[in-house]
Amino acid sequence: MHTLKQQIVPVLGDKLEITVNVAGSGKPIVFFHSAGGFYWDDFLDSLADHYTVYAPFFPGTVPGKPDELEQLDNLWDAVLAYDDLMDGLGLDEATVIGHSFGGLLACEIAAQRREKIDKLILIAPIGLWKESDPYTVADWCALSYDAILDVLFYDKNKPRALKRMMRPEADSEEAALWDRDFIWTIGCTAKLVWPIPDKGLKKRIHRVTADSLIVWGENDKLIPPTYANDFKQGIAKSEVFTLSECSHEPPIEQTEKLYAKVSEFLAA
Repeated sequence: MHTLKQQIVPVLGDKLEITVNVAGSGKPIVFFHSAGGFYWDDFLDSLADHYTVYAPFFPGTVPGKPDELEQLDNLWDAVLAYDDLMDGLGLDEATVIGHSFGGLLACEIAAQRREKIDKLILIAPIGLWKESDPYTVADWCALSYDAILDVLFYDKNKPRALKRMMRPEADSEEAALWDRDFIWTIGCTAKLVWPIPDKGLKKRIHRVTADSLIVWGENDKLIPPTYANDFKQGIAKSEVFTLSECSHEPPIEQTEKLYAKVSEFLAA
């Protein structure tokens, strides 16, 4: 397992600082995490064997720094903050990977920094919306611990799933604190996309020029896999990769298959 270093990057005219976890060496990959918060998993660790992985905390989710979120009033604030972040890291060209909420940010960044994104990988991204096919099975901001496990995972009892969502013993003070922090983390991203994540990406997605890989679990219970085709239609140079026995967490549930496909895509 790689040792993570942290780098602090001022953005938005020094009004905000973004904390970035860094590991590995080689060409740069920037990873934007999901609404569930930053988590260094086996997928990212494998990427760090061959690349320098930059994985920022979304503002407000850094332990002990909840007030950072106050600098973001809407999604575009976040996009510009991450655009500043890429400049602050000195990344004239980079691959960007985003998962779920992070996929929305990654897609927006790729539309904004057209010539500076080498390749784009979207893992079950949010951002598009069809009234005829609303993809949330429930108000994801209000799901209980057990309910969110059922939505996120095809098999919530597999070791990696249990490790990712490891919660202290129920009815304990530690469990209450865990719930508080998890709800706050989800709330940080929900501030920008709730109640639906359609914030205009459909008007900008055509600007994405990077070669793109769109990954979806065929059993995704949060966002139907049919949305993969909508992203593919919006991005000119894109392909879809579907994983069986997988819901909304491909990096956790199908780590090896996902890594193999991503490695192939990056090497092409």
